[in-house]
Amino acid sequence: MITTVIFDMDGLLLDTEPLWGVSMLRVAEKHGIPITAARFKETTGLRIYEVTDHWAIHYPWEGNTPKQIADEILDDIIASSKKAATVLKGVEKALQLLKANKYKIGLASSSPKHMIDELVSHFDLTKYFDVITSADVVEMGKPHPGVFLHCAAELGSKMVDCLVLEDSVNGMIAGKAARMKVVVVPDEVHFNDPRFSLADLKLHSLEEFDLALLNNL
Repeated sequence: MITTVIFDMDGLLLDTEPLWGVSMLRVAEKHGIPITAARFKETTGLRIYEVTDHWAIHYPWEGNTPKQIADEILDDIIASSKKAATVLKGVEKALQLLKANKYKIGLASSSPKHMIDELVSHFDLTKYFDVITSADVVEMGKPHPGVFLHCAAELGSKMVDCLVLEDSVNGMIAGKAARMKVVVVPDEVHFNDPRFSLADLKLHSLEEFDLALLNNL
């Protein structure tokens, strides 16, 4: 029986996913790091500090350290998100429904904690979550299940009683590896990706989410 619902952030709560690439390219160009959008696939699923460590090995530059570059990208994306991002359709309705029906609600993102806190607060979503956690606190990011297992432990929930809501393949794999139910809400561009067949259910948006759907999982 599902008692706990754990949300991802980027691409699921907020339409921040495309802004990552913009910020990464902008900061890389400023510092003369030869990164292109085509090279992003090399670091898919890595946390931002792991991304800039990868760049330092394969595309070395003079000047700022990988950590300083990562911090600058984070500052850029936080500012861009506050200016340009929005809460995705159905998010607040789903959160209000879960809160009203006394489900435990968590947030488990691969983004750094200070970014999560700033954006969730900016978009007035903090009030819905019992626990907000980041892959910063675990050894490995998604698709490793660590961040979901940590969030469930913080909520006092058993893995088998948790539902994960995700938009990405890596997030879906992490949720399934944690032995949790997973509902995916992919971007329409990736909606027909056959890898999403691993999920328990696939939605076009959280506007389709309701208690009947949850109870049938």
